[in-house]
Amino acid sequence: MTLTRAPAQNLIPTGSWSVDPIHSSVGFEVKHMVVSTFRGNFREFDAQLETADGESRLIGTARVESVDVRDENLAAHLASPEFFDAERHPEIRFESTAIRADDDGRFTAEGELTVKGNTRAVEAQGELVHIAEDIAGGERIGLSLETTVDRREFGLEWNAPLPKGGFALGNDVKLVVTLELVPKEV
Repeated sequence: MTLTRAPAQNLIPTGSWSVDPIHSSVGFEVKHMVVSTFRGNFREFDAQLETADGESRLIGTARVESVDVRDENLAAHLASPEFFDAERHPEIRFESTAIRADDDGRFTAEGELTVKGNTRAVEAQGELVHIAEDIAGGERIGLSLETTVDRREFGLEWNAPLPKGGFALGNDVKLVVTLELVPKEV
């Protein structure tokens, strides 16, 4: 098994890569009731990584209606116009504009994130690992990304004040994406 961890521009093999949805996840974390961190994820998502001539491009989407928060009523509230408005905005989308390596081998993916019809520039920090041969003889890329956004910038403004101060939800939402990518079938 060959494991490579190096600057991104030397690490990502040329070609087209697709997400392995069984071994990947797209999630979020937000402060809840001031005292804890609430976590959720999306069951339906896709990601594609294209690399050619030393340039890489990552595109990812998540289906809003697939939000998984382990509570049917909360999932319905998140799909409502007070949050994601799944009927009018069924998809969350990220499209990279640049991927660059840092000196320590980690990388930064800059791009545009669209949530609820609002597009904002974001910068995600991550780590990329390339395995030239897995147990079945295939190639794989492991890609982890994290960034924090202010949900209000994307039109997710619902909140409720707590009786003794503070709010039900924090404004900062950490996005956590872990992808396992395999060569795209032609």
